[in-house]
Amino acid sequence: MSIDAKSEPAAEPVVGPEPARCPFHRWAEDFPIEWEADHYVTRRELTKFLTLGSGLLVGTTAAVAVVGLVAKPRSFPERKVASASAVAPGGSLLFRYPTDEDPCILLRDAEGELHAYSQVCTHLSCAVVHRPDDQVLFCPCHHGFFSDREGTVVAGPPTRRLPRITLELRGDDVFAKGVEV
Repeated sequence: MSIDAKSEPAAEPVVGPEPARCPFHRWAEDFPIEWEADHYVTRRELTKFLTLGSGLLVGTTAAVAVVGLVAKPRSFPERKVASASAVAPGGSLLFRYPTDEDPCILLRDAEGELHAYSQVCTHLSCAVVHRPDDQVLFCPCHHGFFSDREGTVVAGPPTRRLPRITLELRGDDVFAKGVEV
């Protein structure tokens, strides 16, 4: 095919105003994504990921439980708390056991028996105080009441008993030997 020299020159493209763009698709200008190259996660892959993740969590929880059961029990130091004669019937005495950061309370009930508990409330860690007239340990923060003979919850929001301090009486001396949770 031959081209005539007399043919008309090619028409120049018509330049007019840009077509109006939707304001909701402005993000596409800033974040251009090639949809063909985008990787979609299938439902099967998501299910597999969630199943493996859940299995990993269950396995980790089981491993922690086994380690807790197999680990040797914690040994507590033996420490002199006070003289038994220093606590009058219906009275109490504060001490620290097993470390200097753990407040405890030693009680003598009306019959003369000695009991010792952690002074930290099992609800929100407030300090409990002895009320000998009511025969309870009282937590003033949220009005929790514990039995002064057993350390069990009598009333209020606490759901667990107070940890009991194991005592041994040697003559007039009272020794703390352990903690029963």
